[in-house]
Amino acid sequence: MTTTYSGLRLTQHASGGGCACKVPPGELDRVLGTLPAGTHPDLLVGLDNGDDGAAVRIEGNRAIIATTDFFTPVVDDPYDWGRIAAANALSDVYAMGGTPLVALNLLCWPRDRIPFDVAAEVLRGGAATCAEAGTILGGGHSIDDPEPKYGQAVTGIAEADRLLRNDAARPGLPLTLTKPLGLGVLNNRHKATGERFDEAIEVMTTLNRDASAAALAAGVRAATDVTGFGLLGHLHKLTQASGLSAVLDAAAVPYLEGARQSLADGYLPGGSRRNLDWVRPHLQAGVDEDELILLADAQTSGGLLVAGELPGHPVIGELVGAQDWSVRVR
Repeated sequence: MTTTYSGLRLTQHASGGGCACKVPPGELDRVLGTLPAGTHPDLLVGLDNGDDGAAVRIEGNRAIIATTDFFTPVVDDPYDWGRIAAANALSDVYAMGGTPLVALNLLCWPRDRIPFDVAAEVLRGGAATCAEAGTILGGGHSIDDPEPKYGQAVTGIAEADRLLRNDAARPGLPLTLTKPLGLGVLNNRHKATGERFDEAIEVMTTLNRDASAAALAAGVRAATDVTGFGLLGHLHKLTQASGLSAVLDAAAVPYLEGARQSLADGYLPGGSRRNLDWVRPHLQAGVDEDELILLADAQTSGGLLVAGELPGHPVIGELVGAQDWSVRVR
């Protein structure tokens, strides 16, 4: 089934799609490594460990979380794209244990090639997701751009001593994943063929709000969301920040229907291959190349990776003391 809006396929107006468009993690690390570390006494979480947002203490035990996220179309339907992009931006606050309070739209639009009524549908989708989250949508910024891009800047609030962060994991904790993988290869297939994958859209538009609340209720202290760097990449960042290693049970990792077949049919995002190339030196792998690619698949609006056990979600591995590898896949 081909999804269009007024005869347009949005994914054909961008070179990439979704979080697969992220700057490769190795290149990003080199750039960020040249920047000075944040030293303000109220900065609780900054650039150091690749967390999902910045956290700043404002008074007592109250902290604000600030983040932004935007990307090119991951699906052709503009309303769905808006919903997905907003859920993805809000996810950074949920991944740190916060509640998103206010969001601002970020819109880049090729106004000479795509009618603005299509942009209105994108913004309507973003507004719908903010309404679902109970987040105030307060305006934003737009520019003329050769490729369409949309996302949001989000500010949230959290308890400073209950933040979910990359550097707070401990050995012996189980690893829980709250959404299935395979979004990257399915979105790549959609871009190439126009086939619509309703289950993938449902996953990408599902807020990580409930998973975040469950993690806080369970006393979890370390978590991240799984987006453009794939499960392996985000797990590697978490283990690096916490000075640990992780054992990943590949057979326990859930996948969306059609993900494996889409990989077999050649629908592999370039970002997924770059993710694997980046993390490979830190892997001890007991599975084949296809399995590693799926584990590194660039996700858009993926689930939370939690250092702890959450009811109703699969445990996919455990954290162990530091080894000469970051992640062992068995």
